Formats: sequence, structure tokens, C-alpha cells
Amino acid sequence: MTRVAILGGTGYTALELIRILLRHPDVQITAVTSRSETGHIGVVHPSLLGRLDLKLENLSPAQLRDRADVVFGCLPHVASMEVVPQLLDVGLKVIDLSADYRLNDAAVYEQWYGHAHTDTGRLQSTVYGLPELFADRIPGQQLIANPGCYTSTSILALAPLLAGRLIEPIGIIIDAKSGVSGAGRTPKLNTLFAEANENFTAYSVGNHRHTPEIEQVLTTASGQKVEVIFTPHLVPMDRGIFATIYATPTKVVDQKSLLEQIRSFYAGKPFVRVTDQIPTTKAVSGTNYCDITARVVRGKVVVMAVLDNLIKGASGVAVQNFNLVCGYPEETALIC
Repeated sequence: MTRVAILGGTGYTALELIRILLRHPDVQITAVTSRSETGHIGVVHPSLLGRLDLKLENLSPAQLRDRADVVFGCLPHVASMEVVPQLLDVGLKVIDLSADYRLNDAAVYEQWYGHAHTDTGRLQSTVYGLPELFADRIPGQQLIANPGCYTSTSILALAPLLAGRLIEPIGIIIDAKSGVSGAGRTPKLNTLFAEANENFTAYSVGNHRHTPEIEQVLTTASGQKVEVIFTPHLVPMDRGIFATIYATPTKVVDQKSLLEQIRSFYAGKPFVRVTDQIPTTKAVSGTNYCDITARVVRGKVVVMAVLDNLIKGASGVAVQNFNLVCGYPEETALIC
């Protein structure tokens, strides 16, 4: 039985983590922390009433060490890098859901996040936790950088075709849409009901923070420099990501050869489903699946991918990483 603590327990990703871990046969949730909230977890997350009898606490790294073996960090960027080194120093394993350890260049982090990184020594060595690409590097690691939701969708869609040299690595256009929960639980003007309902808009055009993450991971995975134009959109639904991606083929290709390459690349990977039909966000809602398909349109390759931003885009892949780190079967608690 592995004892688990969740750092930053008030948000959507923490709630989804708890829901998944409650059905994990080898996990005991021993602590849920918060700096801003107190009281029973069921008050902050009413769906957990009668399911988890814990109070939100503000615990030190030493106190967490006495209660847990693994910590899931659900803190925002900057806040995470302040506490992760302390957790590692007391011997805890950490699955970090923030962006603080995803980029391996401190200068790039500062450029896109507007804050100097304070734990630069770990950036080059931290494993990026996308099991479909890096499962062999994850077991036994002390720190895993959990990927973002837009990034997971885009990387999973493009990696097979870039690795197979079927598309050009420069000039890729990613047109992605996310449900409102992707912005987190903290109230913001653009995610208020009266603003988001019956509305559809792009945001952070040309400067979204996931751009360097997508380029870095795809460059590593394919062995060639990748450049993308990434444009996110907010759609009035609770959850889900739909990415439509446009690329130039390196040779004459057809739909069959594209799908064969993607299927072959993800053979044996339980959470990627390659479909003949156009995927939908409803088909993956509440699951840890990413559904992908591809088409050829007027000489261009069009790849479409969907996932649940709170599960496969956050908490579900975090549990995948946890399972691999701790030696449990990768699918544990994630297929039900």
C-alpha cells in the first residue's frame, strides 16, 4: 500500500485525482493540503462526502514525509518550484502537475512564464511524464513533470507522423479548443458563466505558454527541430479538448498510411485509440483515453485528437505516471 498526499487540494485536478485514487487498490490517501482553505474535504468538494474522511491542512515537507510516500503537486506554476525541492530533500517522490519542471531551459521558462526559475539544476534531468513517449524513463524516478492538457493532445497527435518523417516539422498549425475547466477553479472574468456561455473565442494568440512545451517534446521525440503555430480557443463546455492540426506531408500519403503509422506507433499503448471516424469530446469525457484520426485534404495532412483535459490532460496521466514510478500496472484505477 502506497501512502499518497495531494498538495493543493481545492482545484478540479485535485478532485479528479482523489476520485481516481479512491479506486486504486494499492493507494491510501493520507493527506490533502491547502494554504487557503480549512475544514473537511467534503465541504470543498461535496461529491467526496462519505468517501474520504480527511481535513484540508497546511503541512510542512517534514510532516508530509511522515504521512506519505508520494506527493501529487496540484499547485500553480512558481508556487510549485518553491516547495518541490523541499519535498525531494526529505525523500518524497513527486508527480508535479504544474508547468515548473516541463521545460528544460530556464531562459525559455522565464521568457514564457515571466518568472526566473529557482530550481534550474533539475530542469535538464526531470523526466517529462507522457508515458506514451517516455514510459521507459519514468519507473523509479523521484520527480516527474506531468504534461499539460493542450500539450498532451498536440504531442500525441503529431509524434507518430513526425517520427515517421511523414510530415514537415516546420509550419505545423495547431487549432485547439478547450472546455472552461481547463482554466482552473479560481474565478476569472472570461470564465464566468455570463461571459463564457453562448460564446466562443481565441486567446493568447501567438504567445500561449504551451507553445515551447509542445515544440520541445516533439523535437526530442522526433529528433528534428519542430516549430508550431498554436492557437487555443475557449468553448462553452465543462471539459474536453479538441485539436485540429494541419501539416505538410513530406511525400505522397493517404488516409490509410497515416492511420497505419499512428496505430503502429501506439501499439501496446492502452490509452490511445486510433479511430476511422472523426473523434468527439463526449467519447472521451471522464476517461483517460486520447482518440486520434487523420485525413488528407487538398494535399495537406489534417490530424484530429480529443481528450478530457482533467483526466488524460491532467489527473489521469498523473496516475499513469504514479503507477509507472511505483511499479504498478499502468492501467490500474484508470479503466473502469
